[in-house]
Amino acid sequence: MDILTQLKKQAEQVEILELENEKTTVDYEANQLKTCTVAETRGTAVRVVRKGRLGFAASTDEAARDKLAANALESATYGDRVEFSFPGPQPGPAVRTFDRTVAELPIPRLVEIGREILDLVLPVEPEARCNISLERSVANASIHNQAGLDVSFQTSPLSLGVEIDRISGDDVLIIYDQLGTTLWDAAYLDFAHRLVEQLKLARTLTTIKPGRMPVLFSPAGSLALALPLSQGLNGREVFKGASPLTGKIGEKLFDNKITVIDDGTIDGKFASASYDDEGVPRRRNVLVEQGVLKGFLYDLKTAAQAGVASTGSASRGLFAPPAPALTNFQIQPGETPLKDILAGINEGILVEALLGMGQGNIISGAFSNPLALAYKIEKGEIVGRVKDLSIAGNIYELLKNVGAVSREAQWVFGTFQAPYILIPEMNVAGKV
Repeated sequence: MDILTQLKKQAEQVEILELENEKTTVDYEANQLKTCTVAETRGTAVRVVRKGRLGFAASTDEAARDKLAANALESATYGDRVEFSFPGPQPGPAVRTFDRTVAELPIPRLVEIGREILDLVLPVEPEARCNISLERSVANASIHNQAGLDVSFQTSPLSLGVEIDRISGDDVLIIYDQLGTTLWDAAYLDFAHRLVEQLKLARTLTTIKPGRMPVLFSPAGSLALALPLSQGLNGREVFKGASPLTGKIGEKLFDNKITVIDDGTIDGKFASASYDDEGVPRRRNVLVEQGVLKGFLYDLKTAAQAGVASTGSASRGLFAPPAPALTNFQIQPGETPLKDILAGINEGILVEALLGMGQGNIISGAFSNPLALAYKIEKGEIVGRVKDLSIAGNIYELLKNVGAVSREAQWVFGTFQAPYILIPEMNVAGKV
């Protein structure tokens, strides 16, 4: 007897999630090939609703199905009371998430890609130390429940990440970038070319007098604005009352240049799929439209708590129950070319990365961070790298007055897309 049939006799609702993952990893450390590994994992997670309470259990032991079922039922004795139902069959969008070219990339080819990256970086900066991680996986997931849901999906994630350290006297430069995709991309080295351009720009050191000035956030730098906002848009934080956005749907909270979308249906992106991790169809969720708050991200549980429908945003691991999460988070591009934004800045800074970003309680929107990588803009030109500066502010205030949003946009780390965002005036502090 299969575990779903077994548990249907003892619980009102039953959900079975089965996961398989085969992962190949190649790592370079300090410009040298370090390790090549292959790992396979397989497991089953069970949720039940018994007498109105939610139970959860998971295991990688194929032979322990009876124990897994018993553990799920026992945990329901002490679980949360729930008001939602597992979904029945629904049509999901067609989303491309699997590419045999990626799935069959052999270790020698991954090693070769690592060397290609080194061949781009080291001629430009011979003293650079590169740590490179190349990882390709084949992941299979299936979800079945008592309501007749029976969905499965396959993905082929490919991640190429490069950290470059360059030390010259007391000048320490650390930059990072990453490609993330599930479909083979002929331009797989574009991110490495961007890093090389950053290295070239960073060679020239300059200074700027601290004070209030225009601050232009690059797509990567815009994470400083996006991370607190993404937490504030999470339905779980809204239900807890922790989000500053709670109770403000329909209000104009930001500049009309700001539109924010979370879209789990984009071909080739890490979090894309036809269904979320509860079997609800993925969809494109408009969260902020021209500055107006439109909605939040929900899984089944938080949607029921809010009295709304799930937004297809459930995410989970084998040993963790579902929770609402971002898929592909996008701040929409604007209408102004980057060159025109730069031309309008007499003196300011371009922010590429902050130190300590995302640490602490960021949901309030407040941040105060040293700049890990930033450049001076002078008379419309990027003239060199600046050091020993920090910026502070609150994203909910900063995004009320946006000077410009660029036409150009870029995917950052494979899951976040943003344009260049100009804040007309921010306080930039110098080293004390």
